[in-house]
Amino acid sequence: MDVLSEAPGAHSALGRVGAGTKLVLLAVLSVVFLLSADWVTSGTGLLLLVVLTSATGLNPARIAVRLWPVLTAALLGGWATALLAEKAGETVADLGVTVLTTGSLEAGAAIALRSGALALASVLLLLTTDASEIGQALAQTFRLPARFVLAAVAALRLVGVMVVEWGTLASARRARGLGGAGGSSGLRGLAGACADFGPRTFALVVQALRRASRLSTTMEARGFGSGPRTWLVRPRYGRADLVALVVGLAVPAVAVAASVLSGQHRLIFGG
Repeated sequence: MDVLSEAPGAHSALGRVGAGTKLVLLAVLSVVFLLSADWVTSGTGLLLLVVLTSATGLNPARIAVRLWPVLTAALLGGWATALLAEKAGETVADLGVTVLTTGSLEAGAAIALRSGALALASVLLLLTTDASEIGQALAQTFRLPARFVLAAVAALRLVGVMVVEWGTLASARRARGLGGAGGSSGLRGLAGACADFGPRTFALVVQALRRASRLSTTMEARGFGSGPRTWLVRPRYGRADLVALVVGLAVPAVAVAASVLSGQHRLIFGG
């Protein structure tokens, strides 16, 4: 996921849309997907997002490869929900300690599809928007405090740095004979990777805390957050933003309409 810090999709059709417009669309999509408890809304929304991703010049398959940890977590969350959800409807499988029903499987599918849709929408924003553009939109369009905006921009800038350091830590540990067997395959390689995950994560956390401390001291020394700020670039919105709003708002509208027409629409706080 090293692409997140350099906005590799900045030259795509979505990259020409203003950061403020994309933030609004992300907020609307997130609210609709989070409030909907049925699988039709999330599934339709995810399908439409994949189609739009391809239409804007990005490769959904490459994004899915980079998102494999998130997608794996979404599938595991859906499976856990299917196991623990209320057993409604017809029994599909009897696992002994629990059973899978049509109702519990639908609940699990809703969780997995919702997580995938939210992840894809968020990554589309990060892939097509530079961190500085997000900061300019937050500060000038949405009038958020400069201290919060600068902290958010710094955090986004450091995402790529943390990913690079994760790989560097892996190489350093292998060179010292501390990491998992890099050339091993099968169960031995998997066991080595799992055993190496904890120590490498701890080392990365230590590195992140040290970097955050140095960055905080540097920003304070340069006067960040000490008073009113000026901004070099003012966000501009035009026809591309209007088209993006219309198309983007159509995604949750079509998703909700599809679930209502199919009789599957449910809210998380309703029946």
